[in-house]
Amino acid sequence: MSSYNEKQKIIEHYDFASPYYRALWGEHLHHGYWETGAETKEEAQLALTAHLAEAAQVPHGAVILDVGCGFGGSSIYLATHYHATVTGITISPVQAAIARQAGNNANATARFLVMDADQIAPLGMFDLVWSIESISHFTNKAGFFTQAARMLQPGGTLALIDWFKHENLSAAQHRGNITPIERGMLVELKTIADYAEMIRAAGLEITHTSDLSEQCSRTWEISANLIKNRALWRLASEKGVEFIRFLRSFGAMRKGFSSGCFVYGMLIARRPGVPKR
Repeated sequence: MSSYNEKQKIIEHYDFASPYYRALWGEHLHHGYWETGAETKEEAQLALTAHLAEAAQVPHGAVILDVGCGFGGSSIYLATHYHATVTGITISPVQAAIARQAGNNANATARFLVMDADQIAPLGMFDLVWSIESISHFTNKAGFFTQAARMLQPGGTLALIDWFKHENLSAAQHRGNITPIERGMLVELKTIADYAEMIRAAGLEITHTSDLSEQCSRTWEISANLIKNRALWRLASEKGVEFIRFLRSFGAMRKGFSSGCFVYGMLIARRPGVPKR
């Protein structure tokens, strides 16, 4: 089976597209979470961040590692709302620069580093390892979970939201609903159960899993409208086939949600032991 999450393509994609993402989508580079349906996309994105933080029971003054930090939206939120000290990492130098500027503007206790999470270096010990929509890009997911567990304090928490595929898909379902997402979005989709198995193998205890697809699928209705901008397509044609494929995969995302083959899920896990704080 082909793998579409090639490292260099991911770096090139985010370095090129991040300024446009920031202009079109805002400070949070992830889905929104709609509870009433009346929320703006910005309110819904913030609601998703708050939902994960509440599920993770983020302690006041926590030391946090934000993996795949994007523009720094989550890091700044955690630093501001929980008086946390946050280290954000991204594979994209362009994203890191945007995040640093945003962190400085917010006067947040957050630093942003360029780092490949597949080969993550020890950065100290953390109360919380946090990740939204990042791990599906990784080529060595099991290795990441092992290193993340090592960096957690006893009693520390792993909190993540990511893209998944439904269990027990037929070859035709995978080919029709998952492969176009993987090819266009440069990801490799696993099931929630796959992640849970890798997380347990890393020595952590799963405390919560949930499917957020129903609350988050509206993201792609909004995104489909955002990319009707002709200037964006002209830009894509200049960039080449990869970015055109990315824009076309927005339709694949809507199809994945509507078919139930794609799952937008959340997992919370804890390292055994008593927290030091």
